[in-house]
Amino acid sequence: MARQPRLYATGYTQLLSIDFSESAQRSFQTSVDPPYSDLLAWLAQSAPVSQVAIHGWSICPNGLKILATPQHATSLPSLVQALGRKLAARLKSGHVFSGRFHSTIPQPNLWVLPCLIWLEQQPLRERLVVDAETWPWSSARAHTGVPGTSPAWLQPHPDYWRCGNTPFDRQANYRQKLIAGLPLSSERQIASCLRGQWALGDKDFMFELQKTSTRRVSAVAKGRPKTKMTKINGASPFILSL
Repeated sequence: MARQPRLYATGYTQLLSIDFSESAQRSFQTSVDPPYSDLLAWLAQSAPVSQVAIHGWSICPNGLKILATPQHATSLPSLVQALGRKLAARLKSGHVFSGRFHSTIPQPNLWVLPCLIWLEQQPLRERLVVDAETWPWSSARAHTGVPGTSPAWLQPHPDYWRCGNTPFDRQANYRQKLIAGLPLSSERQIASCLRGQWALGDKDFMFELQKTSTRRVSAVAKGRPKTKMTKINGASPFILSL
């Protein structure tokens, strides 16, 4: 089966999920110095070259999560390829990622902030820490205001800015949201859209996004088309497909 094109629409933020290959994960487990810091440095170097604005990230043993706004349809693939080449050279391995990266376009003012919380809670889901703010290879500490943890290349998303009128308010309000986490239903919806590589939002958002996206933004409903019974000139009803 042919692979479907990447989902892209100009100006929209995307959530990316990139899984590390089994060989890369084994290398991380046996290394006294896993390349998390290197990956973060490469992300900082490659993002402007690929014309990607980075809003958040999380680097864990199982994979890399990124919230970003690409300038072009090729920007995110270019970024992931650059990271893959640098990591392969470091690990001396041909395959460092497990297949293609998955992505979704979350609706602004509704799903972007939950996606940021979701990716920054990845260390909790992998049972690496008990507090997302303590994981050093994510953007959580930058968003909660831990001194010295906000790199110049991080571009906070407008939805994050709406958490408060001052830096202190934003950081405090976001910390509360990060600690509270997401409802299980929201976590499952984000994960499902990532797996299917569909957009994440309400019907109105989907309708507007479809006008400019590179392909269909949501899955087709399963099952046969609905039918109804119709009569013509008093004759017996027959099935009419909609």
